[in-house]
Amino acid sequence: MLITGEDNIKKFRLIALKHALDLEIKTGMRIHRGRTAYAIIKDEFKLKGNKQKVLEQFIELHNLT
Repeated sequence: MLITGEDNIKKFRLIALKHALDLEIKTGMRIHRGRTAYAIIKDEFKLKGNKQKVLEQFIELHNLT
């Protein structure tokens, strides 16, 4: 699959962050080297709460399913 266009790349990144945080919640697994998806999402989108609440807010904010 080839993802082109700035909007599609941004959407793909949001989906990847969502799935990374979901994995962190379910398994404790970290995808990124160093920072967790949880930390990236909290800092970048100014969300607060525990991992599950941040995931719910992130999904609602970006209409991800």
